[in-house]
Amino acid sequence: MKALILAAGRGERMRPLTDNTPKPLLWVGGKPLILWTIAQLRQAGIVDLVINISHLAEQIKNELGDGAKFDVSIRYSFEHEALETAGGIAWALPLLDERPFLVVNSDVFSDYNFSDLRDLAQRLTANRPAHLVLVDNPDHHPQGDFALREGLLGMEGARLTFSGIGAYHPAMFAAIRRGEKARLAEQLAKPIAEGCVSGEHFHGEWNDVGTPQRLAALDARLRSRYSAD
Repeated sequence: MKALILAAGRGERMRPLTDNTPKPLLWVGGKPLILWTIAQLRQAGIVDLVINISHLAEQIKNELGDGAKFDVSIRYSFEHEALETAGGIAWALPLLDERPFLVVNSDVFSDYNFSDLRDLAQRLTANRPAHLVLVDNPDHHPQGDFALREGLLGMEGARLTFSGIGAYHPAMFAAIRRGEKARLAEQLAKPIAEGCVSGEHFHGEWNDVGTPQRLAALDARLRSRYSAD
């Protein structure tokens, strides 16, 4: 199974740090943020990776190369301008084949077990095209994104926050013209309304590393944790 790591964004909220460094390469806990995700995917046996890139793309390619030094295989989906989440996934489809795949935001840090998602992804179909991992609402996103009831996503009721981790069937993005900007929420609206998108509530560690302050806080926690070990 393949995984797509979304790394094309400009990282506006992270400025000025991202003026000269792409967000996935900002250091946290002693190494670039994206390497934590790569290590987790590798640990789950997912070693065939695609990374979409745009802003300061060459820095990411130079740092990660073909992935061999991290015991994975990496290919790149270059966007001349960031195409938003669904547009970026659609642009990368030729590298993802025709089977379900995982997608994770490069600015997420968590201890989620990707083995679980890999197994769930294998059961996705064109009629059941997505499975999303939801988390408790953080302070910076108290309204949440989706409700979860009996394993299915909806819009009515108490909402949880989308973690940026999910599994998808390629059919969900087939109608997007390659190179067209498209938001993931728009692609999910119809299948969610039809009760066709499953989900789970993850209770482990999860961090949306979206601002310099949250990056610094996570860095301090990780350095303290591993120095104590």
